[in-house]
Amino acid sequence: MKLFFRSLSAAILTAILVACTTPQASVENSSAPFILITSAPNPSPTPTPFQPSDQAAGQFALFLPLNTPTSGQILPTETPSPTPTTPADVSPTADFNQLFPTSAAPPPAEIPLVNPTVQPLLTTNETINFLLIGSDKRPGSSYRTDTMVIAIVWPNQGQVSLISIPRDLWIFIPTVGMQRINTAYQSGEISGYAGGGPGILKDTISYNLGIRIDHTAMVEFDGFRRIVDTLGGVDLPVACPYTDWRLIDPTYDPENENNWWLYTVGPGQIHMDGDLALWYARSRSKSNDFDRGRRQQEVLRAIFSKALQSGTFTKIPQLYNDFSSTIVTDLGLGDLLSLGSHATNFTNANIRGYYIRPPYVSNWTTPGGAAVLLPNDEALKQMLVEATTLSQSAVERESIKVDVQNGTTIDSLDSLTASRLNYAGYQTSLSNADRRDYSNSVLVDFTTGQNPAQQQSIITNLGLYQANIISLPDANSAIQYRIILGYDYQPCFQPQDLSH
Repeated sequence: MKLFFRSLSAAILTAILVACTTPQASVENSSAPFILITSAPNPSPTPTPFQPSDQAAGQFALFLPLNTPTSGQILPTETPSPTPTTPADVSPTADFNQLFPTSAAPPPAEIPLVNPTVQPLLTTNETINFLLIGSDKRPGSSYRTDTMVIAIVWPNQGQVSLISIPRDLWIFIPTVGMQRINTAYQSGEISGYAGGGPGILKDTISYNLGIRIDHTAMVEFDGFRRIVDTLGGVDLPVACPYTDWRLIDPTYDPENENNWWLYTVGPGQIHMDGDLALWYARSRSKSNDFDRGRRQQEVLRAIFSKALQSGTFTKIPQLYNDFSSTIVTDLGLGDLLSLGSHATNFTNANIRGYYIRPPYVSNWTTPGGAAVLLPNDEALKQMLVEATTLSQSAVERESIKVDVQNGTTIDSLDSLTASRLNYAGYQTSLSNADRRDYSNSVLVDFTTGQNPAQQQSIITNLGLYQANIISLPDANSAIQYRIILGYDYQPCFQPQDLSH
């Protein structure tokens, strides 16, 4: 029974759900493209208030709208001409029955392939791939899936890659054409696409990103709150303080501007209930979609950590019932049981985080005036290859355990540091320092090899210019390194800047 509970806990990482529904057939691991396409003339834009702040130059990517600049030009900051240049006629040679395993419908004829070469999927049969979806769906209203995270799991090795997809990613959607990715799900539901919203998203991601999706799970706002509250809340290491508008009370009318106030959370180890966790994962008035993706992965990590704690096991039956009524998924009980045998492979250092953001995308304005994000071909593909490849260096790094001690009087500094090291792929533990007045941080090396490169890697990932290094080789030590934090340590960091 305990093993069964651990299987559910591991599944919370990969699907953030425990739902007993009828499993659907997975997408076949057939050849799938990662190819250049152009947009249909005069695509239907969907205006959005979000305008990405980062600017980048370089070659556009997988999907080049008809009037996209040539390689090396600075991206346009003004609305392009409403009459795009007609591209050369390129006859596609790809087998569209293979390109769209869920639905055999090919892309519209007016969208030619710039590069007809079909590349194989980046993912292999060694992985189980999940698409986690957050939606603002309400009865009787239109909705979009503004939160999308791909979880690629190597169950035998206990490795996980999370890839955050921005809602404004401008891609090709089967039977629709060029459009924002956050419109795909509802398009699939309305049009009767094979597999509905999940089916069209699976094909869209396979076609544009080269990632096979085996299972999907969509949760709405209220369902997310219930999940976190059922867990008893989550403890989130907030390394950088975050301020944004928040309802004074979740029961207040959100249409009344007087019911909002500027709320700041962190830095520190923050206990969050469902409402606070949802606000932290969803808000972006004072930031942007890229930062929101970072915070969403922080919340997923916190849920994973809480789910693996032994005290959570007693709540699993309640979670099971709650998830089945609040999650739309194709995961069944058999899927969860199959994951159970691998639960012991996961540690706090197993998750690699990736974010589709600059320099992997660049700002662009559609002919209709919509601000969207164009993929930058080479940079994005390189990142996706890394995210979908089992990293031997990451496996080696996971075998290294770093004990963290707080040598200052700053609360939660050790927890924030441990989280940062987890992002970089190191296992961590916490213990008490001998004193709390360290001016400078100290790295104690217990390894017999005393590898300077490994020492420097830990120091660099912690953002320290230097640290006092003490050599204490001990072949019997349960830990390889200990970091004693001094007042020189600054906890705020950006996960995308860390090496995996």
